[in-house]
Amino acid sequence: MLEQLSQNLEGVLKRLRGHGRLTDANIAEAMREVRRALLEADVNYQVARDFITSVKEKALGDSVLRSITPGQQIVKIINDQLTQLLGGDAQPLNLSGSPAIIMVVGLQGSGKTTFVAKLGRRLAKEGRHPLLVACDVYRPAAVEQLQVLGKQNDLPVYAEPGNQDVLGIAQRAIRESVRYPADVVIVDTAGRLHIDARMMEEVQAVKSAIKPSETLFVADGMTGQDAVNAAKSFQEAVQFDGVVLTKLDGDARGGAALSIRAVTGKPIKYIGVGEQVSALEVFHPDRLAGRILGMGDVVSLVERAQETFDVAEAEKLEKKLRKNSFDLEDFRDQLKQMRSMGNLTDLVGLMPGMNRLKDVNLDEKRLTRIETIINSMTSLERRRPQVLNGSRRKRIARGSGTSVMDVNQLMKQFQMMQKMMKRFGKMNKRQMLKNMPFGL
Repeated sequence: MLEQLSQNLEGVLKRLRGHGRLTDANIAEAMREVRRALLEADVNYQVARDFITSVKEKALGDSVLRSITPGQQIVKIINDQLTQLLGGDAQPLNLSGSPAIIMVVGLQGSGKTTFVAKLGRRLAKEGRHPLLVACDVYRPAAVEQLQVLGKQNDLPVYAEPGNQDVLGIAQRAIRESVRYPADVVIVDTAGRLHIDARMMEEVQAVKSAIKPSETLFVADGMTGQDAVNAAKSFQEAVQFDGVVLTKLDGDARGGAALSIRAVTGKPIKYIGVGEQVSALEVFHPDRLAGRILGMGDVVSLVERAQETFDVAEAEKLEKKLRKNSFDLEDFRDQLKQMRSMGNLTDLVGLMPGMNRLKDVNLDEKRLTRIETIINSMTSLERRRPQVLNGSRRKRIARGSGTSVMDVNQLMKQFQMMQKMMKRFGKMNKRQMLKNMPFGL
């Protein structure tokens, strides 16, 4: 997420921290580099200029220039200004009304339909009862896509396949919501590949008829300034309440994230950080600012872990550690849980200072290969790895499409992990938490 911007800013800030004393000249030079980094990340020109002006005004104050640690002071100023640029505080959804109605708008291809399912899943986990409404009736298979996502996540979907009366579908869905019963109705509206008058008239008519408590504009974080321009057009026509940024796990420059709040004046409420339906985060401006400046985001990391790891399973694992009976089935289960938290590179980026480890190989395919090897074993072999002789290892390699060397390497890593787990098993809970490394 915004990796190139983070690396560029890190270099500038490192040089600033290296100065024992700051002057007008080296602050001005640093601000030029920060401005260049923002523009290279596709941040809106006016937004970048205003940001630099505000940082420079605060950085040239006597309290910074005379500070014992002036470099650190400027890092704090940049962090604070980034947080303000991104909106200051997290803004919750407005779920007033019975049912609460959320209307989702945006261009085709922005990830709008997937976001509707992601939001529905998130609200369901929070104890709400959402109903998804398929009003994207022009894009081929959009209705079917929402129905499939709804079924996969146990979310009801109201759809009228073949009917293109968008206004009627939305109104009937709201009336029918009492039958499910649903206390939140999420309406997926139709998009286009580009802004056109017909689309705007349609979303205006739907909004006027259903009177949503919240209208969310979905922007593709990989499209840069195009996303900002689309947001301005939708804001003028529909007056949305908040922004959702999708595909922020991609390798795009991502400057839209820093521009869209300043340009539209509307808060970013959610960010999509992966393709899985679980990959949706509430947007916290201070956390993203921390990620960009290499400070990590431990709070988001802990929240992901809490959502992913089952308490009962964790207790069962702890008992196994106490008995020194950690086996390959436990190893496989831990790998699955860790991978379900999201992309490994993204997870490492949440850890303070870890963005500096640019040469670390985080190969997702390697984890898949490990799982395949373990799945090719019999249950006896997974529970009692000591029985794995040469002939068994050859069979496992053939069955998993790997080599004996791969199987041997896995077993070597597992034996090292067993030793580590044996050490943990002798610790009390406090010592275990203190010494446990992230992941397996």
